[in-house]
Amino acid sequence: MEKENEVVYGADQIQILEGLAAVRKRPGMYIGSTSERGLHHLVYEIVDNSIDEALAGYCDEIEVFINPDNSITVTDNGRGIPVGLNHKAGKPAVEVVFTVLHAGGKFGGGGYKVSGGLHGVGASVVNALSNWLEVEICQDGKRYKQRYEKGNTMYPLKEIGTSDSRGTKVTFLPDETIFTETTVYEFKILKKRLREMAFLTKGLKITLIDERGERQEKTFHYEGGIKEFVSYLNKSKTPLYENILYFEGQKNNVYVEVSFQHNDSFNESVFSFVNNINTPEGGTHLQGFRNSLTKTFNDYARNAKLLKDSEPNLSGEDIREGLTAIISVKIEDPQFEGQTKQKLGNSEARGAVDSIVSEQLT
Repeated sequence: MEKENEVVYGADQIQILEGLAAVRKRPGMYIGSTSERGLHHLVYEIVDNSIDEALAGYCDEIEVFINPDNSITVTDNGRGIPVGLNHKAGKPAVEVVFTVLHAGGKFGGGGYKVSGGLHGVGASVVNALSNWLEVEICQDGKRYKQRYEKGNTMYPLKEIGTSDSRGTKVTFLPDETIFTETTVYEFKILKKRLREMAFLTKGLKITLIDERGERQEKTFHYEGGIKEFVSYLNKSKTPLYENILYFEGQKNNVYVEVSFQHNDSFNESVFSFVNNINTPEGGTHLQGFRNSLTKTFNDYARNAKLLKDSEPNLSGEDIREGLTAIISVKIEDPQFEGQTKQKLGNSEARGAVDSIVSEQLT
């Protein structure tokens, strides 16, 4: 049967999208969606770069501004994105970071041991999906600036003055032709995620300022880290014991932090993170925690004669009833399962969490 209007499929039908055109063509592939969730995700990607500086020990303060025009400004006091020439690309490193996909200090080149975000594509994706983006860098007593529009470089990186401080300032306005549902940022949505980021990065100070209408400002700073996170989650409940348990350690190049406390509710509230990225479907790090908790409780019950030899072990579900817990691991090369990073698949993480919790809980 002859097909009408048959489309010719040949060599010339293969398209090559240059630069960041691929991101603008299929934005959902890079940020999940172009809805309200994707809009707010742009902020998290830029903040994640500053968080990486904090994890590396070079940044302890981040500010996020919602500007009157619904643009976003993120500043940090880190080292500043390098401004020197990247010889492979033939352009300043900062321009490479914002205009080249899969470029960054997060691919084993010694820039960062652990990192979150989109692992090096975050800044360029935000740039691609913005009407315009400006970056300012304070480094070695000098201030530099560059501007991009819809991912395109508007002028070469230029020195605009001197500075006694150091760090990076990024301002961007999301492209309304991409985010057709909304380009209006919600203070409460950003507040929730930034609070979470501060809990997960002990000692880091994150301030959110809304400059639209009546000014709002909220600062998050937790020296106790995830221990304070558990306290925050349990604030409306009655704890079954006073102390919030906290364990940390490193094994197999995996840094582990675990904190938990039981309360009088029947629900289990356990949240797991890898390099500050939430893994709502859990994974090997959560399995390691559950294994160690169940085994340790049962071993104690047997040794203390709380369980008779003829009685079965306590089930994991029984032990976790009323449990509030945070499991946070930092790992150099996390292997997430699925594009959305919902689950971690590293066996090293399971062993590290199991070992550290078992050793320190007993």
